[in-house]
Amino acid sequence: MSVGGRGQNSKGEATISTRAFNKFLILLPIGVLGVCIAAIAYFFRLDAKDPAEYEERVALEQNIPTVEVKQMANSGTLTPGKGKPSALPGSWPQFRGPQRDGIARPQRKLAKTWPAGGPTALWSVDLGPGHAGAAVHKGRVYVMDYDRTKEEDVVRCLSFDTGEEIWRYAYSASVKYNHGMSRTVSAVTDDYVVTLGPKCHVHCLKAATGELVWKKDLVKENGTVVPLWYGSQCPLIDGDKVILAPGAKPLMMAVELATGKVVWEANAPNMDGMTYSSILPIEFKGQRQYVYWCNNGVVGVAAKDGKVLWTKPDWKIKDGNVPSPVWAGDDRLFFCGGYGVGACMVRLESGADGKITPKELYRLKPAGFGSEQHTPIFYDGYLYGVDPRQNNKTKMVCLNPANGQRVWTSGTDTNFDLGPYLICDGVILALDGETGTLFMLQASSSGYKELAKAKVLSGRFAWAPMALVEGRLLLRDETKMICLDLGA
Repeated sequence: MSVGGRGQNSKGEATISTRAFNKFLILLPIGVLGVCIAAIAYFFRLDAKDPAEYEERVALEQNIPTVEVKQMANSGTLTPGKGKPSALPGSWPQFRGPQRDGIARPQRKLAKTWPAGGPTALWSVDLGPGHAGAAVHKGRVYVMDYDRTKEEDVVRCLSFDTGEEIWRYAYSASVKYNHGMSRTVSAVTDDYVVTLGPKCHVHCLKAATGELVWKKDLVKENGTVVPLWYGSQCPLIDGDKVILAPGAKPLMMAVELATGKVVWEANAPNMDGMTYSSILPIEFKGQRQYVYWCNNGVVGVAAKDGKVLWTKPDWKIKDGNVPSPVWAGDDRLFFCGGYGVGACMVRLESGADGKITPKELYRLKPAGFGSEQHTPIFYDGYLYGVDPRQNNKTKMVCLNPANGQRVWTSGTDTNFDLGPYLICDGVILALDGETGTLFMLQASSSGYKELAKAKVLSGRFAWAPMALVEGRLLLRDETKMICLDLGA
């Protein structure tokens, strides 16, 4: 059988080689599309590089004791450790400290100068990738962690003296790396510690032993939609209740701390969506309330029964509502965000009928002020915070809360990236989240003044909130936590 030059046989039928060629022509566009998709996926992956692509620290393996591991019924695994609680007094029991305002109050005075090598590092511990900050109470350090090998969220309790593990509680949770995993700061009392994991699993454990008290899955039980970069809402313990904002059914709820029983639920029309922001408790006209910035605006809820007291639907951001509201004195609330949202100040006003109205006093454009990640601090009549990126640098600024005008801005050679900060003993402790350099600044409206600085971390993404107790400062980068002695 002879084959013609056009790929046909003597009967004019297409040969096998011709059919294969035609099939190739059909599949060619599909193949090109696949290559394009792979290229796009690789491009976006570059922005969130997996820690496995870097020099890897051994995470979650140190301090594992040679003792029996206790499997908790229908829950997780509790592993006792060899660490012992510190006898050091003082407490940083939740996100932003004892009063949830970023200020450390009467305790050991801080040294106002540092040696050439920087502050003394008392201990360090390796962690799984994340940005979860520490809580400290009764000589114990609590940190939310993630074990990538076992695909487990891990609640770790460490000695404040040595960093050795006192206990760890782990439970199954499949989390893919997306600029880290764990992000929240736990809340702790004498008896309990409450955590929220990246996929919005809430656990209440006994603070001393790690034994499970109760747990909730906000996604399954309440319809919570996990934020893109995972749950970063820090639990609030207020008296005998835990206050959570599922952002769905319901928007907010109070849960009995000792039992997990729901005490009240709060819902407001068109107000929903869990964000990265955390709940702020305030006192207004003798009434305690909780303020939360959800996807569709801000809501104020009565602490007593969950009654919605007021809403501000015109303060919202399409993506990245991270900073929490700030109580700025004189019945004022300060809101800010990154990604082009700017900031605004409102005053709560109560009418003759008792109805509360959030009156907007002014609004700042992004060039005026904003914050991509951390919550500003209201201290001694002024607001201190890190300004949005300009020319690839972020600046520490001091704002006059009366009008939002800048009182001062840090120098042109300064850059604080997305690092955390707090105030204690008249100084601002601020961390450059990119280089791991710690700054000590004068907390004064008189001007920007550096008192000391030192490189204290060598890893990347040092974004986690700080904790300061009795002169000991807890910081972390993505995979390592350190304890520094800043005491006088």
